Amino acid sequence: MEEQKIFSMPRIGDKAPEFKAVTTQGEVNFPSDYSGSWVILFSHPADFTPVCTSEFMTFASMEDKFAQANCKLIGLSVDGLYSHIAWLRTIKEKIEYKGMKNVEVNFPLIEDITMNVAKKYGMIMEGESNTKAVRAVFVVDPAGIIRTIIYYPLSLGRNFDELYRVVLALQTADEFKVATPADWRPGDDVIISPAGSCGTAKDRMDGKEEGLDCKDWFFCTKKLDKNTVLDRILKK
Repeated sequence: MEEQKIFSMPRIGDKAPEFKAVTTQGEVNFPSDYSGSWVILFSHPADFTPVCTSEFMTFASMEDKFAQANCKLIGLSVDGLYSHIAWLRTIKEKIEYKGMKNVEVNFPLIEDITMNVAKKYGMIMEGESNTKAVRAVFVVDPAGIIRTIIYYPLSLGRNFDELYRVVLALQTADEFKVATPADWRPGDDVIISPAGSCGTAKDRMDGKEEGLDCKDWFFCTKKLDKNTVLDRILKK
């Protein structure tokens, strides 16, 4: 009897599991083909389904926006390549949603009939389905490290503005060595991590560290201009 491979779900901070796959845009070798770029790897339950259709139209319409943030998109379902091609053609020729029409999906969509990739990434959850991938999202940085993981059930479409916000927030945190508070968007104040010594903490509370607004030793914010953020992280 052939031994079944058991995969543990990757975690934030892990190297993205490697795989080779056939896609609608040719073969990919992940994550090495995407070295130097941020990537959103996401799964959907099935082709020719309405929620997935709305998501692909939204992602395709935002592809240029993500590209400006040096972020590429790659989708996956356990359907075959010809199903993918037929579904994407149908979307372009027949589907109109929220003013979007004639939408062409140019980013790769992975064929994963064997579920090899889906299992590596923990996208098959038997509580939802053992034959379809849940709506998983992995944000992978230019070094191939998983930085964010978001899972949605089959019935719930994703918030794509939030996915874009996540990419900008991660890049801002890396670029400026800060943290981003709840609901942060470019132009909002950022969080400065708590001081590492009592002396520095006292300096903060006494207002001796320029530009900081400290409500207490552990909660200090700093203004970060929207244009400064976008000029540093978006391609012009």
